[in-house]
Amino acid sequence: MSTASLYRRFLPSPPAIDFASVEGKKIFNEALQKGTMEGFFRLISYFQTQSEPAYCGLASLSMVLNSLSIDPGRKWKGPWRWFDESMLECCEPLEIVKDKGITFGKVVCLAHSSGAKVQAFRTTQSTIDDFRKYVLKCSTSDNCHMISTYHRGVFKQTGTGHFSPIGGYNAERDMALILDVARFKYPPHWIPLKLLWDAMDSIDESTGRHRGFMLISRPHREPGLLYTLSCKDESWTSIAKYLKEDVPRLVSSQHVDTIERILDVVFKSLPSNFNQFIRWMAEIRRTEDINQNLSSEEESRLHLKQELLKQVQDTELFKHVDKFLFSVGYEDNQSYVPAKADSQGSEILSETESDESCCSETCVKCIKGVGEDKVKGVAYPSGNDVFTALLLALPPQTWSGIKDQSLLQEMKQLISMVSFPTLLQQEVLHLRRQLQLLKRCQENKEDEDLSAPALI
Repeated sequence: MSTASLYRRFLPSPPAIDFASVEGKKIFNEALQKGTMEGFFRLISYFQTQSEPAYCGLASLSMVLNSLSIDPGRKWKGPWRWFDESMLECCEPLEIVKDKGITFGKVVCLAHSSGAKVQAFRTTQSTIDDFRKYVLKCSTSDNCHMISTYHRGVFKQTGTGHFSPIGGYNAERDMALILDVARFKYPPHWIPLKLLWDAMDSIDESTGRHRGFMLISRPHREPGLLYTLSCKDESWTSIAKYLKEDVPRLVSSQHVDTIERILDVVFKSLPSNFNQFIRWMAEIRRTEDINQNLSSEEESRLHLKQELLKQVQDTELFKHVDKFLFSVGYEDNQSYVPAKADSQGSEILSETESDESCCSETCVKCIKGVGEDKVKGVAYPSGNDVFTALLLALPPQTWSGIKDQSLLQEMKQLISMVSFPTLLQQEVLHLRRQLQLLKRCQENKEDEDLSAPALI
């Protein structure tokens, strides 16, 4: 049955005060003079409208991540790297979010997985005084932003649970500015902070838990230069279970006496849809991009990715993986290949304006432009190093069930990050963090634990 169309909603006032009203502007100017609108200008520069009725959590997060200038490391559209709701699918498939919305715990999970520094609190884990201090902290800085999840009914608005960023604070009036991402429904508005707390201090019926707020800030470095985990495929839960539960059981229950035997046990049981779970950020550019001069920032980023790939391939574990995959006919045995280049990369490589050659010694694809005899090779991850990164991302205790003590020590040495360069350590920890977060989701524990994963 079709429903009648709607053009916005009337903003109930009081309790809300329209940001663009005379009074709203006055409140803004007062706060601006007191220095509690510092975060506003970054946020308003990236203010967006949620693209689906249930995407308020995704829109709020992508808006905050972009305002913090966190590089997603992968393309949104064309050549542009940019956070968009469609890219935030690591902790919950988008079709589920579109249909049912998303919980507070899963938005926190997405923020962690995107590489941001996150502090999250339910109202049962904080107080209104603490909340006020956090609002003030984010309002006096442009390096920290807050997302609140609350029940609209407390503001006399239509609807139930909702997410939106907090854009500023007027301390004298004790009012917070809500940058409502459902701009098709309500404009940005000021709300008494006590009322906002009451709206957060409500139960989300889908989880039976209180709502809350999160503080999001920049990480020390951009995460995931080469690799990222994904739950875009619906079978990601079985894959996460395989990695976290089945692999430890397999290596402890079967007779393994060499590293190659361990690799055989792990890889021969990989789920067939594994290629949808781990993919890489391939630095593949079109012919016209190759012929153009790169900015210093892009040259630096490309250099880091090339260096990171070299560091993966310099590990002793990679040498074992490379030897093993060669022994099982890696190029011809597609069951051992986790993924080809992503669809965008494949399309690029198949264009008529350029052709490709493979430098088999280094697993580097070389894109050759029209009229060029040779161009500098652009390396991107192959199956060998994707497998290596996967093994490094598994928790160290994965291998504790190996009965042969000398082999156990050898495996521990291969996965130990002590001797790894800092860049590789950070990449492995990023993957390990994502895997822990996906395990939480798989076990439906993301709303129980809002903290960053403890990594060892």
